[in-house]
Amino acid sequence: MKVIIPVAGIGTRLRPHTHTAPKGLLHVAGKPILGHILDALKQVKIDEMIFIVGFMGEQIVEYVSKNYKFKSKFIYQKELKGLGYAIWLASSEIKNNEPVLIVLGDTIFEADLSPVLKGKFDALGTKRVENPRRFGIVEMEKGFARKLVEKPDKPTSNLAVVGVYYITNTEAFKESLEEIIKKQIMTKNEYQLTDALQRMIDKGVKFRTFEITGWYDCGKVETLLQTNRHLLSKIKSIRRLKGSVIIPPVFISKTAMVKSSILGPYVSVAHKAVIENSIIRDSIISERAVVNNSRLESSLIGNNAEVNGVFHQLNVGDSSEVGYSGF
Repeated sequence: MKVIIPVAGIGTRLRPHTHTAPKGLLHVAGKPILGHILDALKQVKIDEMIFIVGFMGEQIVEYVSKNYKFKSKFIYQKELKGLGYAIWLASSEIKNNEPVLIVLGDTIFEADLSPVLKGKFDALGTKRVENPRRFGIVEMEKGFARKLVEKPDKPTSNLAVVGVYYITNTEAFKESLEEIIKKQIMTKNEYQLTDALQRMIDKGVKFRTFEITGWYDCGKVETLLQTNRHLLSKIKSIRRLKGSVIIPPVFISKTAMVKSSILGPYVSVAHKAVIENSIIRDSIISERAVVNNSRLESSLIGNNAEVNGVFHQLNVGDSSEVGYSGF
């Protein structure tokens, strides 16, 4: 089985952080978003991982090559024309009737994939949501997907397709992708994966759905912090630091330095970050960031950023420096 992970999106809602790093490499609960996804895939047997990379894709290549032993291939996407277009770029790497698992590279998920991969039908990972207008949705009939609609203005279902797809009918899948590209079939000015999947359904391919028990959006600062809270809540161990107070749940990298500070709850401190004389809660401190004499809450501090002074809430991009001398 091959796995396709599209990670070419530019993450406009997460700027300024995505000015200097791909969205998939932003930190949450101790590791990059992509790291959580790849760790979850260790449970399945994979012949090859195919990453669709774009803006600053070399950072994705470096991260995967350095931290994982998967056989990997990287395909560069020069134009952002939608998820269907991204997957089409990788379709030549898939053999007919070779199963393929597609996992979006910007959303952390929790699911038992074993029964899905053993099943005889193609399958869509789904979750019931409160606002289906933000997602592709699926309408069901007699236990199978009948209709897929991308971000509907008037939803007829609250069963959202949330970024995990298992395809066994790969010949039909490749034909459907080729069809939407050649005929320039677009929805909302993009080539949508859901349009290709709908063509498969119309040709008689049967899709089951399976529940994604945990699905964590990382598309905005607010949802990234929410995901950080959830993932940290699963951490049982506590790192004790002399001279500082740790209020769990908290993740502190073994290479980070914390002095005379109060951290927590819900704080993630990444590799080689430095925190001194500060009070921090509900925040993410990224790699090599420095925080001194500060009070932070609901904040996201980028890689190599420096924060000095007293604040309440900050969103500071990579390699930035922020100082404050008054109250």
